[in-house]
Amino acid sequence: MSAKGNPYDNAFAESFFKTLKQEEVYLWQYETFFDVIERIPYFILDVYNRKRLHSSLGYRPPEEYERLLAKNSSRECMVC
Repeated sequence: MSAKGNPYDNAFAESFFKTLKQEEVYLWQYETFFDVIERIPYFILDVYNRKRLHSSLGYRPPEEYERLLAKNSSRECMVC
């Protein structure tokens, strides 16, 4: 077990929420809860997954990286 409140236990989630706050929440002035419901999914699905480059993925968006990974794994199975 780890210490309570240790941010290194959940580094991926901490990193994601840091990015969400800095690149979306702090830049928009939400006036209603509906604004939040509308903007957050857009940021996650369109910006974070399709446009934003991730250094851990070779500076590719997650969707592009997954396509390349699937393409390469299907090639390996054809050789099997």
